[in-house]
Amino acid sequence: MKYVKLLRNGQPVWGVLQDGMVRTLSKPPFEGLCYDGESLPLKKCSLLAPCEASKLVCVGKNYYDHIAEMRSMLDASHNPDRPTLFLKAPNALNGHEGNVHAPDFVGRLDYEGELAVVMKRCAKDVSAGDALDYVLGYTCLNDITARDIQKEDGQWARGKNMDGFAPLGPLVTDEVDPDHLSITTRLNGRVVQQSSTELLITNVRKIIAFITASMTLEPGDVIATGTPAGVGAMLPGDTVEVEISGIGVLRSHIV
Repeated sequence: MKYVKLLRNGQPVWGVLQDGMVRTLSKPPFEGLCYDGESLPLKKCSLLAPCEASKLVCVGKNYYDHIAEMRSMLDASHNPDRPTLFLKAPNALNGHEGNVHAPDFVGRLDYEGELAVVMKRCAKDVSAGDALDYVLGYTCLNDITARDIQKEDGQWARGKNMDGFAPLGPLVTDEVDPDHLSITTRLNGRVVQQSSTELLITNVRKIIAFITASMTLEPGDVIATGTPAGVGAMLPGDTVEVEISGIGVLRSHIV
């Protein structure tokens, strides 16, 4: 199943995507599908971030090649047996084809393409074996980061949580295997990140188990699984695309 979230008459609604058409729902798809009897072409939809997130729980340092490249900028100490977690707030959410604008005091704005997980059930103390039963599906995320602010502050909250710094989309699907997905990030059409979720240090099942041992994940919450090597700076006028096999392309415009 493929799900999208869109604006209809100024209001957010969820829908199911099939053959280029969106059948809209009367409520989010977390407890079954309730169709409202309407449909519209995907090409006419203004897509929103496909979640209902009270929080975005993000995993840092989850690819060895990314850990190595960050040693020149940040403390890259890491215990591979324990994921490094940080949070992004809902104000950071941004949709497909959204504009990203950094405040004037930001000196360096970086892209970080990665796989995201959208939850469909309340999850606490979930085992790795049962973890995927709590997942609505998977989508693309660009964990945009004000890198100079992150380094200056000595922690990640301000540099990761500026408005619009979490583009998500374009859709959520449960029709892919999260352990075998290719990830590609393009800056103005040039490939800058190329990797696979096969190289995750901690896979999706184990990430969910690790997070829910400490905190409850609510329906619609988002997990960002980490970015591979190749992160770099963006400038106003740039276009960034994050593409994941079987999901699609998330496109953002830096303004």
